[in-house]
Amino acid sequence: MSNSENRRTMILLALGAMAVVLLTSISVAQQGQAVPQENTCTIDPDGTAHVTRVVPVPGTISPEAQKFISHAGPSGPEPSLAERRVHTDAFRVARSAEARELYPVNVVEKTIGGVRCDVITPLAGEKPRRVPINVHGGGFNSDSGSLVEGVPIAKLAGATVVSVYYRLAPEHPYPAAVDDTEAVYKELLKTAKPENMGLFGTSAGAILTAEVAVRLRRDGLPLPAALGIFSGTGDLSQHADSDMIFTLSGLPGRISHPVKGPLVREYVGSTDPKDPVLSPVYADLHGFPPTLFITSTRDLLLSGTTILHRAFLRSGVDARLVVFEALPHAFWYDYHLPETKEALNIMASFFDEKARN
Repeated sequence: MSNSENRRTMILLALGAMAVVLLTSISVAQQGQAVPQENTCTIDPDGTAHVTRVVPVPGTISPEAQKFISHAGPSGPEPSLAERRVHTDAFRVARSAEARELYPVNVVEKTIGGVRCDVITPLAGEKPRRVPINVHGGGFNSDSGSLVEGVPIAKLAGATVVSVYYRLAPEHPYPAAVDDTEAVYKELLKTAKPENMGLFGTSAGAILTAEVAVRLRRDGLPLPAALGIFSGTGDLSQHADSDMIFTLSGLPGRISHPVKGPLVREYVGSTDPKDPVLSPVYADLHGFPPTLFITSTRDLLLSGTTILHRAFLRSGVDARLVVFEALPHAFWYDYHLPETKEALNIMASFFDEKARN
């Protein structure tokens, strides 16, 4: 790289760092507060920390990722459930169309085990026997994933991915989503072998993946060959450290998490949040299939993912953990990032390795 190119790169990095500080400044200034210029931390007698950090954009991620994390997050009051569903539905439709352009596949809607699903297959060649099941993200009350998650894996792994449209909370709290996914799995077992099957999801889908695996074990069903837990948690009884630090956008945006009480109350409903199916960190995980965990250092579920990963390790499971630098929750939904391409290839290679075709 020439000196002039080096200089341009350094300028871009500096501008990126300034952008983060500027966005923070705008947000704070709009609230009539002084803009923090120093790193500070005070600790209350009960251990609660009050922290100010000036965080530059790191040079350890791609230029595309540097730009991606420099955007301001949402502000203002939390949207209503109806507003959230409108937003996530629009996101899912647009991003699913993008997925099918980048990763051409066949998609057929089917009812499997009484549950609406999309069956996603590669365009050409023999119909693959490898069948990963995808359970989408969306906070258990909306659908931001489905084809967004399933299409790239079907293409890259050369697999038949079955995306499950499970029932949503609050209309259908736990165990509705687990029931639906288990029903699909049991129906697929009539034509597929468990050693050819997988189960994976992002965010709510990552949580659901572990829950369903515990339920399958409880009900005496054979477990799939591999699990993919991509930014999740296994303990809905309490908030973890990263929940208190990051938002869905990483550093920007609103933080309105309650400090006490279970996560995703509308999904938990009246169930004991330490129920071993609802919160698999309290379950017997011995003998679980190889599992891939993926998260990132600005993921609000970073803590939950790593805590569950350690629980798998303590139980002797072949559990792999990949942590990406600086990116926010479920960044692999954004296909333009080089890190997304890397993450999707890691996911696809894992199922290619563990679920025989």
